[in-house]
Amino acid sequence: MGILAWILLGLLAGIIAKFLMPGKDPGGIIITMLIGIAGGLLGGWLGKVIFGVDSVDGFFELSTWIAAIVGSLILLAVYRLVARRR
Repeated sequence: MGILAWILLGLLAGIIAKFLMPGKDPGGIIITMLIGIAGGLLGGWLGKVIFGVDSVDGFFELSTWIAAIVGSLILLAVYRLVARRR
């Protein structure tokens, strides 16, 4: 996948993660989009390391989307914990 596809996938995964974890986020939509992009990369890496899933196969592969959404959920949860302590 190209870099633009990863960015688009991350943005969409961030939106889906936000719908799955509703609530007020301290950073707004820009931070949520950045968390989505980073979460897509994290999910792809975790899927490859833990389960041996090659989530870089294609944009329309289910494993790619699941990995990106799970990574976004993890980062969104961590961000909420860190931001609330401040």
